[in-house]
Amino acid sequence: MQGYFFTLKQWWHSTVESQLRFQEIAPMGLIHASVQLLNPSNPDVQGLDVSALADSGAVHLCIPEHVALQLQLRELERREVVLADGRRRSVPYMGPVEVRFANRRCFTGAMVLGDEVLLGAIPMEDMDLVLQPQLQKISVNPANPNLPLSVAK
Repeated sequence: MQGYFFTLKQWWHSTVESQLRFQEIAPMGLIHASVQLLNPSNPDVQGLDVSALADSGAVHLCIPEHVALQLQLRELERREVVLADGRRRSVPYMGPVEVRFANRRCFTGAMVLGDEVLLGAIPMEDMDLVLQPQLQKISVNPANPNLPLSVAK
């Protein structure tokens, strides 16, 4: 029994050590990316460089009200959204918005919601971006470094 306990203790120790090393190498957390937001319908308005929370679980671009005001975006319509806690809310859908990241850009609308810029799946897919959680960063798809790839089937 003593030998079994010693082996189990060694296994536990090595498992804990490897978990700690993994956390030092690849801390988990939120992934933010520096993006530029512009109003393509009014080129006289200066674009904004913002830190956007990349969230593959979200669908759309979401921006705080002060960003919509600074970009002088038009309200295109109101949309009903379901929040993370299940509540429904009507929010302004503004646009158009040009989103730039690295050598990529897309044109989209934005929900006015929350207190930070949220980069959802639609703009990330449109720009062919990938999340790299182990590095806590977002990058262009390494399989298509020069041009974004879209599937049109």
